[in-house]
Amino acid sequence: METPERQQQAAPEAPKAGSGKKGPVSLVKMAVLGVLASIGLIWAGQMIHHSLLYEETDNAQIEGDIYPVISRVPGKVLEVTAEDNRLVKKGERLIALDSLDFVVRRDEARAVLKNAEAAAAGARASISAASANEMKLQADLMRSRNLHRQDVISKAELDGVNAAALGASAGHEEAESRYRSTLAQVELRQAELRNAELQLSYTSIKAPANGHISRKNVHAGQFVQPGQQLIALVGSGRLWVVANFKETQMEKIRPGQNVLIRVDAFPDEEYEGTIESISAGTGAKFSLLPPDNASGNFVKVAQRVPVKIVFDRKPERHLSTGMNVVVDVRVD
Repeated sequence: METPERQQQAAPEAPKAGSGKKGPVSLVKMAVLGVLASIGLIWAGQMIHHSLLYEETDNAQIEGDIYPVISRVPGKVLEVTAEDNRLVKKGERLIALDSLDFVVRRDEARAVLKNAEAAAAGARASISAASANEMKLQADLMRSRNLHRQDVISKAELDGVNAAALGASAGHEEAESRYRSTLAQVELRQAELRNAELQLSYTSIKAPANGHISRKNVHAGQFVQPGQQLIALVGSGRLWVVANFKETQMEKIRPGQNVLIRVDAFPDEEYEGTIESISAGTGAKFSLLPPDNASGNFVKVAQRVPVKIVFDRKPERHLSTGMNVVVDVRVD
């Protein structure tokens, strides 16, 4: 049997803490930290490089033409053919108003015009009669003068013929004046008829452009007033981006520069665009209550300058106005 002393000598010695030896776990940690540090350096370098070549902002939205569909005449809505989010063509009827009152006004205007035309025709006939009478009396006057020189008629008879000729000339001029007046009345009645027909056409409210129906605020049976907006029509022809850059970013931004556009709704896609124009005023100047730095305490705030960016190609995706986007302008 081995004595306890021999067993104690035979037992292996435990490694001492802090001996300086590194196990495989420590090497893995160092490798991971090295990889992470490399990734961080690469990322930081890319961000610095990107900041030198691009100006970026996420204060940007997609914009488009929005056409207000309004009523130009008062009336009761009989029919609404517009449906929310539906694509419509320019000139397509969206709303029909009650047109009975406008039909009556048009018919009245037609009747008044016919009366005016009849009066003009009568005045023109009067001119013909007055002209014929004047020619006859002028001829009589010439014969009377010859007879007076031959002492066939007296001076009194000559004066009577002369007065009659003068009266015929005045009557002719009066007939022509009356005819001109009736012509003016005809033109006035024609204008009234055109206006009545125009008012009647307004009872059929049509789409002002191609686009999608949005914010429909009209129903059958509703009474509408002139100028009342009934539908907002979002044009489908062209979209663009308005990016609001800080004034400190505007030093190198110019029209014609290339832009990368990323839409928040489709983060994996990029679109190419071009700066078309830069606003002449900051966004704050066009707000409802623009700041007045001349009164009160002045607090300096970085202003935003709207920049219009157009797509180089029409996006295949259905993009809606108001969508948030991120834009990168290459300024190198």
